[in-house]
Parts: sequence; structure tokens; C-alpha cells
Amino acid sequence: MRSIHIDQKKIDLARYRLSKANERIKAASGMLNLSLYGDSIGRFYYAIFTCARALLALLGLDSQKHSGIISLFNRYWVKTGIMPKESSIIIADAKRDREASDYNDYIKFTSEEAQSQLVQAKEFLRQVKKIVEGVISNEISLPKVEP
Repeated sequence: MRSIHIDQKKIDLARYRLSKANERIKAASGMLNLSLYGDSIGRFYYAIFTCARALLALLGLDSQKHSGIISLFNRYWVKTGIMPKESSIIIADAKRDREASDYNDYIKFTSEEAQSQLVQAKEFLRQVKKIVEGVISNEISLPKVEP
């Protein structure tokens, strides 16, 4: 295993984003408990999205567009096998549901759908935390960033 040095600012940003993701899960859980399923769906998506951005922080990468973040996440973390392939589907489905909730008329999400998002967001956060800490401790190698 190669020893790497990660800039402390990148580590701090990744950890900050994980903290924000955890806050978003808590906020979404509160909305879920109030039967605000569509709003909770949106917050769960942003929790997952923020987790993806936490991983990208370790690489010094970011994007102004959600599609750009998801593309970079898939390229460097899913296609390399560091994150499971299912995580690509989870973030894409969460984005689709968030957009439907925000922009489509007459769409209703159920308690079961929101509960499913809760489970996926928590698992996504758990996996990303494990990877971030593994990279920091040199147990997991960073993917190589191509220019």
C-alpha cells in the first residue's frame, strides 16, 4: 500500500461535509416524522449528494452542477470499485425523486418511500465515513485523478 499525504484542508472539508450530511439526515428524519414525505425525500437526497462531495473533497474536485458531482463521484469512486456499484443507482434515484418532489405537480411520496430513502441515506453516509477515515489512515488508496 502506498503512503499518501492528504492536505489537511481537504480532510477538514471532507469531514465538514460529512457533518452536514448527518445534519441533513436528521432534518429529513424530522420531516418524515411530520409526514412531510416529499420534503424529507429532498433532504435525504442532499445528504447523499453531500456525502459524494465529501469524497470529492479528498481529491480536490468539485462542480457547480449536481450532474457534474454525480459524474465525478461515479468516475473516481464507483468505477474504481471503492464505492459499491449500487451507490451510483442510489444517488441517481434520490436525485430523480428530489426533482420530482420539487418540480412535478400532484406527486405524492409515501411513508414507505421516505423510509426507504432514510435507510439508503444512512447507509450511504456510513460507507462514505468509512472510506474517508480509511483514506486518512492510509488503509484505502485515493483514486488517481486524471487531468
